[in-house]
Amino acid sequence: MKRLISKLLMLSMTQLLLLSASAQSQCGIENKAFQSGERLTYNLYFNWKFVWFKVGQATMNTDLTTFEGKKAWCSSLVTGGNKRLDKFFTMRDTLLSYCSPDLSPLYFRKGAREGKRYYVDELWYTYPKNYCHLKMHAITASGEHLWKEVTYKSCIYDMMSIFLRARNFSAEGMKVGDKIAMPISDASHLSHSWLQFQGRETFKVEDTKEKFNCLVFSFIERENGENHELIRFFITDDQNHIPVRLDMFLSFGSAKAFLKDYKGIKSPMTSKIN
Repeated sequence: MKRLISKLLMLSMTQLLLLSASAQSQCGIENKAFQSGERLTYNLYFNWKFVWFKVGQATMNTDLTTFEGKKAWCSSLVTGGNKRLDKFFTMRDTLLSYCSPDLSPLYFRKGAREGKRYYVDELWYTYPKNYCHLKMHAITASGEHLWKEVTYKSCIYDMMSIFLRARNFSAEGMKVGDKIAMPISDASHLSHSWLQFQGRETFKVEDTKEKFNCLVFSFIERENGENHELIRFFITDDQNHIPVRLDMFLSFGSAKAFLKDYKGIKSPMTSKIN
């Protein structure tokens, strides 16, 4: 259960909008949505027998730093359960991503702890001859190290780099039902998934009482010949494109995440309703 909730949260935080391309320069995009020093905090809730319980927090930090001696964006996402959740399962996940200044992915790492179980996913990106090459490394719960390399003709992203890129797209002109393909990889496989635009809504964050005009998207994954809506999320309808609400649909219940605090944002929150 913990692994599924964590996976859905990361996906929902990092999968908003996507277009594919072929060369590294095309995999990049001009950043207009965020700046160095941005801090986002979320409260996590889980539904158990029709009762909602607060089970932890998630924080995402973005800074301009260096990677292998070159300027790069560094973004980290940390989730942690509280003592109430720890009675059922441990949730301690850390994701780390480095991207070039134009947001082309360079490196990704996810470390996840489930009780006494711990595993790691890593990706290294290079762009030879206008292709996207991935070097993948997985450390299984048993401690086994698995390596493989795959080359794609189009751009591939991970759960963190897609979040930074996606925030720089505009939904202007999109119609309800429009779909956007999302090639996202971990250390083992490429997911067959997409976003579907659901329209615009006004949402009030119960934790802070703030109201926002939002764009609403569903994240859908196809598995065993069937489509499954995994997440429905609400992002601010302004230049920042910050997720303020995430609804995660689980086989045994549901979970939610609500924006608690935001600092160091680049543009005014024009989506906020006073």
